[in-house]
Amino acid sequence: MSTQPNASASIISAAGLAPLLTVLIWSGNTVVTKASAGVISPGSISFYRWLLAFIVLLPFVGRAAWGNRALLREHWLKLAILGALGMVIYQSLAYEAAKTTSAVNMGVMLALMPLLSTFFASLLASEKLTAASIAGGAISLIGLIYLTSQGNPMQLVNGGFHIGDGLMIIAVLANALYGVMLRRWAMPLSMWQQLFWQIGFSTLLLVPVFLMGDISPITTANLPLILYAAIPTSLVAPFCWMIGIHKLGAGRASLLINLLPIVVAALAWALLGEQLHSYHAIGGALALIGVGLGLRKVPAKNDQTTVSADEASWEIEEA
Repeated sequence: MSTQPNASASIISAAGLAPLLTVLIWSGNTVVTKASAGVISPGSISFYRWLLAFIVLLPFVGRAAWGNRALLREHWLKLAILGALGMVIYQSLAYEAAKTTSAVNMGVMLALMPLLSTFFASLLASEKLTAASIAGGAISLIGLIYLTSQGNPMQLVNGGFHIGDGLMIIAVLANALYGVMLRRWAMPLSMWQQLFWQIGFSTLLLVPVFLMGDISPITTANLPLILYAAIPTSLVAPFCWMIGIHKLGAGRASLLINLLPIVVAALAWALLGEQLHSYHAIGGALALIGVGLGLRKVPAKNDQTTVSADEASWEIEEA
């Protein structure tokens, strides 16, 4: 009896663990972001995180990246803009948002990122915006309003909308724009070199934020949060995402992102003691339904997701 089907199934199952691990890391980082509120200032954890990630990458990527410094001179502005969008604006606002919103809310908003990317792709990359995308966006928006208003949309009119919810929405918009611009700005640099230079520019951009804000020293209480944000979230997650895209294809791997708010809610309940309510389930479900509807595509006859591993791995950079 042939064992080929079983072997193929085993390979697919193993490959599926890579993007699943990425989603688990991103979910954990959302909880870490929430846990950092009151323990370390947003400017400090952002700066420490990316500085540490840069130092870790330096011995592995630094020599090759320096050897391609001619390409850096040609593409430095794009790399700096990408670093500002995906690493400075996105994560700094997320840390600030954590002061006044819950990890559960943050997780649901992060699940909107793939859908928001389709809208930006339509505006900036001339990709067709379908009726399903519009309908999905409307449903997700209704779910988001229901969630952030705690089941009573009139609270938004009466001042019930938390500033953290607004900051998190801006953060997600910045990261969605990051993904679209990264695909649009094709650069002849490897994934790791692009990551290296983006981290380098983001660290430089965060220096004034760090110096002008409340500087928090590194302590035994906040060091684990910094290490988690710097190593698994900034380095391991993108690598696992690349493996998943290469083995499963971008479309199939991206479906796992819909698990993010569910995992975040479970972690927030177990680790942070956050209470789950019916409006979390209803608002989160509507947001996920909208995302699923908006991401539906009519497959081309010969389209089997032929995106390269390096390009696809950047489709969604980090939560």
